Amino acid sequence: MKFLKVAVLFFGLAAAFAVRAQGGTYPVSGRVIDRLSRRPVAYAAVVLAGQEQKGASTDSLGRFRIERVKPGIWRLAVSSVGYKSLTTPEYMVSAATPFIEVELEEDAAQLEAVTVRPSPFRVTAESPVSLKVIGLREIEKSPGSNRDVSRIVRSYPGVAFSPVGYRNDLIVRGGGPAENKFYMDGIEIPNINHFATQGATGGPVSIVNADLVREISFYTGAFPADRAGALSSVLDFSLRDGNAEKQTFKATLGASEVGLSGSGHIGGKTTYLFSIRQSYLQLLFKLLGLPFLPNYIDGQAKVKTRLSERDELTVLALAGFDNMRLNVDEKGEDAEYLLSYLPRIRQETFTVGASWRHYAGRHVQTVTLSHNYLNNRNLKYLRNDDSSEDNLTLRLRSVEQKTTLRAENRTYLGCWTVREGVEVNYSDYTNRTLQRLYTDRTQLSDYRTRLGIVGWGLFAGAEYASADKRFTASAGLRADGCDYSGRMARVWRQLSPRASVSYAVGPGWSVSGSAGLYCQLPPYTALGFKEEDALVNRSLDYMRVGVFSAGVDWRLRDRLIVSVEGFYRRYGDVPLSVADGIPLSCKGNDYGVVGNEKLVSSAQGRAYGVEAMARWQIPGRVNVVGSVTVFRSEYRNDRQAPWIASAWDNRFVVNVSGTYDLPRHWSFGAKLSAVGGAPYTPYDVERSSLVEAWDAQGRPYYDYSKYNAGRLDAFAQLDVRVDKVFYFRRCMLGLYIDLQNVAGGRLRQPDVLMSTGEIENPSAPASERRYRMKYLEQVSGTLLPTLGLTVEF
Repeated sequence: MKFLKVAVLFFGLAAAFAVRAQGGTYPVSGRVIDRLSRRPVAYAAVVLAGQEQKGASTDSLGRFRIERVKPGIWRLAVSSVGYKSLTTPEYMVSAATPFIEVELEEDAAQLEAVTVRPSPFRVTAESPVSLKVIGLREIEKSPGSNRDVSRIVRSYPGVAFSPVGYRNDLIVRGGGPAENKFYMDGIEIPNINHFATQGATGGPVSIVNADLVREISFYTGAFPADRAGALSSVLDFSLRDGNAEKQTFKATLGASEVGLSGSGHIGGKTTYLFSIRQSYLQLLFKLLGLPFLPNYIDGQAKVKTRLSERDELTVLALAGFDNMRLNVDEKGEDAEYLLSYLPRIRQETFTVGASWRHYAGRHVQTVTLSHNYLNNRNLKYLRNDDSSEDNLTLRLRSVEQKTTLRAENRTYLGCWTVREGVEVNYSDYTNRTLQRLYTDRTQLSDYRTRLGIVGWGLFAGAEYASADKRFTASAGLRADGCDYSGRMARVWRQLSPRASVSYAVGPGWSVSGSAGLYCQLPPYTALGFKEEDALVNRSLDYMRVGVFSAGVDWRLRDRLIVSVEGFYRRYGDVPLSVADGIPLSCKGNDYGVVGNEKLVSSAQGRAYGVEAMARWQIPGRVNVVGSVTVFRSEYRNDRQAPWIASAWDNRFVVNVSGTYDLPRHWSFGAKLSAVGGAPYTPYDVERSSLVEAWDAQGRPYYDYSKYNAGRLDAFAQLDVRVDKVFYFRRCMLGLYIDLQNVAGGRLRQPDVLMSTGEIENPSAPASERRYRMKYLEQVSGTLLPTLGLTVEF
């Protein structure tokens, strides 16, 4: 009831201000240039996608201006004789509408003017299957996502989600969260999450501010040859360019943070974007009575400069600062359990990079230099009593750094596109950890390591598209290596061939397929692990996965697409934990560090299934995405061992998400998500109850001899969202209410085994004393309401 009263007041105040709102229109301006020569394209037709009667032509300088455009989210359809028709990404039309620059590509097959047929569904010759392009509308209005990019992609095929709700790990086609790679304008971002799990890629909330994102390319297979290290997916962010005509700003009050972003120009050749956000989660969690209080700050910036007509320089920066304290004043069994093992976490992470691009006729050269950094610190005392160092159970400080130089050339030769490139990188990893460990007895380990690795990579590829665009094909080859060991230095051991093909068999129908072999370097935590001052994982290989996929899709008037795709993935040389007997790829969906243990490259895995997706778009009105994935994900310790369900074997995922635009700039969205029950491992009661064992880590130990012997129930969740936007002459005010789990879906997890703190046999020797144990019921699933506000001016 309190939330409803606040919501009514929230929208009531907004309605009061809306009296002065303008129901008018705004101009949309920009310019059209040749993609390679960078020269203006005169007399090109520029229209609103879906409203072809509303448009303009470019002048002799390639500039255009469309008057009296209704506010909202629009695409532009652009065509010109001798060029391929193009539909732009989505743009917000308001008082802060950006200056839009459109790049057209020559098409020698065009001899006469063409009719514009804008399509929001795009594929590439290199990735005709397993590629999804996510636009501004989905980023801004996806229900239940709160503009978190990792959560937005959950509406697409093959993506499972964590029902727990506080994690946004990407679980794609039965692969683990360590198998994903992230790029932003061509620069690698090792991890896009606050409070990141070191050695994996997950976390509770994204560092990337959606205000700066133009669109997202999400690959679940057929990875481009210039994107190294992905086994499950690639998330490729394209940021907006700064506004070349005026200075604009946007203030946001979201589910977990308050932020300010800006866009503008410096002189006539330089544009910029920036954002900064401050979390208020620590205040919200304290009010909710949670035992941990996360706080974070992040910043992001992009500066783009035209050095000449054919040269441009882009500088990118992304940073996050995290601090999670424990709320030790909180009482109750659930809080007591979490406080028994959660450490104090501090992290700093950043990526900086610069990319120089030169347009030389049909050749485009790009040179990129980047550096990323992660400083991870964990601190834990027994019973959270830091009055004595004797109570110390964990003090970790681990730093990862990587510097990468990459150069590539792309050549456009009519129906052919050829590219080649090379990269070299240097990685530095250090770890200093004091930790109380228990095997058969308790010991305080003083662990120190430092590792420097020089790596290199080569890639080349070619793409072909027939003159009628019915047939496309591509082939590529990548080779990677590093000086960690003699085995890894031999680049021929890490060859990664890939090929794709697509053919339009009839009007609206096409069939596509791809095959590839992809490699990934094990995490630095594993490569740098030492025992008795010696690296013990020198025998590790690059992890490998062979991916095969084939699909068919049908399109109706470029508004509706229905596709079905089958996939098969076969893993090899997966690091296997010697102590636990499970693969490293089955870890990494919780706070902490994974990989810092003795490993052997003997595990194998496989994942296979079928995906079906339907996507319907009517510009300015409807956007619906629905998908069903049925799959299996399994592993085995070696060739002779039986197959066992992996940690990500949910068996099925169903997602239906949509938004509908109502009159007067209202919109309604809903998302229904369902996921099969994940397997789980029972606890080792005998070991967990030992006083020394429990005090070492403050949580129960798993019985890995029964790994994934149990399975949870399936879970479903319904999220809804209502948006209202007010357009004024000089600003825009946006409000939204987001309700997660509005139907009250309940998730039951295995009851947690916990110590009561009472010793059953106090007279026994210290190594044999046991706590009296108890079980805590683990049932979650509550309504989570969020109010949001944005002001753009």
